[in-house]
Amino acid sequence: MLTDGTISLRALEPIDVDTLYRWENDPAVWGVGLTLAPYSRKQLWDYVNNYDGDIYAARQLRLMIDLINTEGMTQTIGTLDLYDFDPANSRCGVGILIDSNARRQGYGLRALNLAADYCRSRLSLHQLYCIVGEENAASRRLFEKAGFKISGRLKSWLMSGGRYSEAYICQKFL
Repeated sequence: MLTDGTISLRALEPIDVDTLYRWENDPAVWGVGLTLAPYSRKQLWDYVNNYDGDIYAARQLRLMIDLINTEGMTQTIGTLDLYDFDPANSRCGVGILIDSNARRQGYGLRALNLAADYCRSRLSLHQLYCIVGEENAASRRLFEKAGFKISGRLKSWLMSGGRYSEAYICQKFL
């Protein structure tokens, strides 16, 4: 488990199925990810129970973000994905979802910082990158606070509501 004392990043557990079900089936977040249709609990159960957290084999890693209270108890408030892991070029993509009740409290920034430390120290990565939709100002601000810099603009990259919009590719060198 990775922790800074306020939040922790941990592996997926079977107890996470209902939380993932709520997040993955929220159409409000479909536009910032790749989800096109709802997931069943069975699909998510199978995913969690067959999940192999070996980033070298799967080329991705999903971590759950837990908030730690003063008694040491935790509450799951988000998820962080490392994807397109490329050890040959020492980079990977990163995506994050923070539950709507926990946004704008600094937890996303803490999670990105923990992930960056992990990627640098354990995976020996040179850089992280993300793709953020032009209209997703909150996410863009979060990644900028975490040290990501816009390195390019992707034209007609995302389709939402019957129209294409641009996206930014952002990088953070570790």
